[in-house]
Amino acid sequence: MFGYVLPNKMELKVKEYELFKAYYCGVCKSIKKNFGQLPRMTLSYDMTFLAILLDSIESNGTYVQSERCFVHPHKKKPYVLDNKALSYAAFCNVALTYFKLVDDKQDDKSITSSFLSFILKGYFKKFPKDSDKILLEIEKNLYNLSQLEKGGIAQSIDEISHPFAHLTGYLISVYNSNDENLYNLGYNLGKWIYLIDAIDDLEKDMQKNKFNPLNDILNKENLPYQEFRSSILERIEFNLTTCGRIAFNELDNINLKKNKEIIKNILSLGLIMKMDKILNVNNCKECGTSGKESI
Repeated sequence: MFGYVLPNKMELKVKEYELFKAYYCGVCKSIKKNFGQLPRMTLSYDMTFLAILLDSIESNGTYVQSERCFVHPHKKKPYVLDNKALSYAAFCNVALTYFKLVDDKQDDKSITSSFLSFILKGYFKKFPKDSDKILLEIEKNLYNLSQLEKGGIAQSIDEISHPFAHLTGYLISVYNSNDENLYNLGYNLGKWIYLIDAIDDLEKDMQKNKFNPLNDILNKENLPYQEFRSSILERIEFNLTTCGRIAFNELDNINLKKNKEIIKNILSLGLIMKMDKILNVNNCKECGTSGKESI
């Protein structure tokens, strides 16, 4: 999906970073176990954070094993054994990818998205029996977001980012009886993801004359890319910093039973690292990197 929510590796202990990677592989294994091989290709780092956060409010232990897989056939890799939190993250990953592909198919008339969404639709029969309400919530909020983006009716960044922010808050909180603190964390993290993706894609979207929420809502004078980006950079940085700070502060209200240092690293140093990389992209284009991470 996005792949923006990552730890700052340099500020983690080696064992903590290895555990983060084990969760990533664990979600991948869970997707394979619960759905099949092909959906594993949709895995996102953002869903790894979801798995770590939700597993951290559970009392169960974290069990790690090592084995080879088709991506790493020559060396055994540690992975967290499947559990309730990982299975839920795997489900969310596949469901969100499907509805995103459907949206891409409708917006861009993409043959690839049409084909992949058709393939993923076949995995719905493997979704948990009690997932219908969650699927409806995903579909409804992504539809609402699509309508706002297509209609050009949103008057503010808060308004247009709300459906995705609300959906993120819902998916995190519904796991634990609609916990309000988890919702607040998820809402602000979802808004952060939506905004960082918008500023990351701004140049490409403007070049291709594609919709971008920042350009659509804030660029009233039709400024060229460089001038427009410079004019909004301070405002976007403030919004991103505020969202990140609120999400991080919400951790004080959540009873984390494990993985505290990894989660705190991601919601503070990891988000700041990603912001610095994307917001200062014009200062380091020679490095040839983008904000999105390779899966």
